[in-house]
Amino acid sequence: MKLEWYIARRYLSSRRGARFLSLITLIAIGGVLVGVMALIVVTSVMSGLQRDLRDKILGTNPHIWLTTYGEAMRMEEWPAVLERVRGVAGVQSAAPFIHTEVGMRNPAGHAEFAILRGIDPQSEGEPITDIVRQIREGRFRLGETQSGYPPLLVGRALADRFGLFPGDVVDIISLQGVQVSPLGSLVPKMRKFEVAGRFETGMYEYDNKFMYTGLAEAQELTEMGVAVTGLEIRVPDAMQADVVAGRIEDELGYYPYRAEDWKVMNSSLFSALRLEKLAMEIILLLIVVVAAFNIISTLVMVVTDKTREIGILKSMGLTSRQVLRIFMLQGVVIGVVGATLGALGGLFLIWLLDRYKLISIPGDVYFIDHLPVALDLVDIGIILGLSVLISFFATLYPARQAASLLPVEAIRHE
Repeated sequence: MKLEWYIARRYLSSRRGARFLSLITLIAIGGVLVGVMALIVVTSVMSGLQRDLRDKILGTNPHIWLTTYGEAMRMEEWPAVLERVRGVAGVQSAAPFIHTEVGMRNPAGHAEFAILRGIDPQSEGEPITDIVRQIREGRFRLGETQSGYPPLLVGRALADRFGLFPGDVVDIISLQGVQVSPLGSLVPKMRKFEVAGRFETGMYEYDNKFMYTGLAEAQELTEMGVAVTGLEIRVPDAMQADVVAGRIEDELGYYPYRAEDWKVMNSSLFSALRLEKLAMEIILLLIVVVAAFNIISTLVMVVTDKTREIGILKSMGLTSRQVLRIFMLQGVVIGVVGATLGALGGLFLIWLLDRYKLISIPGDVYFIDHLPVALDLVDIGIILGLSVLISFFATLYPARQAASLLPVEAIRHE
């Protein structure tokens, strides 16, 4: 094997000396390098995107929603249901909530729609969401305010657009409690709220639409009485939320209740991300395939250039199997060197992206404002293995071509 390695190394080098690689060898290595680097960076970015979205969704939403079938979305006997749910194995905490679309109007007259959630932090026990840690201005309090109006926590993007800060008063208009005036016109239910704080989840979709208030205040605004929209539930392991959701439905007897975990509620989003990641990996893998053709052309050129030398070596006793190994070694060296340099380059780019947040993206489209990265050693190992394997298969044709040369005909080659 030492002889084959020595000859393979000489064939990869330039004519000037064995210390320098030839230009065509460098081009072949560069093709593998670029393909591997692109694959690692894109795969890490897509994995980071999935991880960040999952963490932000789990920090802002409960792991399981328990609601009732039908358009009304009303749960009347929720205290009894809550006690039964808390007794289900795997349930860490549970609490009632109100979820409704409302109108919002500031003192300047600017108005638009928003989502109001009514919660009862005191009944949660273990916090169901991370809303407390997401408060950036003001305090997480849903009790008495200085003005006497009900408290309101507003997403930072929504608050910035309305120019709202803690202590400001806004009008919240219910789209459910619509009344009919004596003249027959529709009069929506409206109530003033005081901004108690501004929160930021890091997800533009939430920070731009969501507001929180107390459960009783939301019930009064929507005229739901003692009813709630449903129960929000937290479990110790978010990845087992679907299992716990099944237990809850078994306990309650299914209809009219339905328990949906966070994976079901966001299935279309994560399915799209997985499909997009797969499509990008396949497209970028084609770069490595193109690089494999560079390896083929490189080795074919070497075979053509070294035909007489191969003939002389075979006439001196070098076997066809040894010639085959020489050219296979060349291809594997190109693949390994290119894949290694590509991995190092990809890891360096990942470090830059993670440390300096070099690429900004529109938060209203992707929920986040920069490209996150997550290093997955399994993905990197698969990319390196496939790249070297493709490089190896690229050597088969030129290696067999060289091994099949007859010594006499090769020596006569001009």
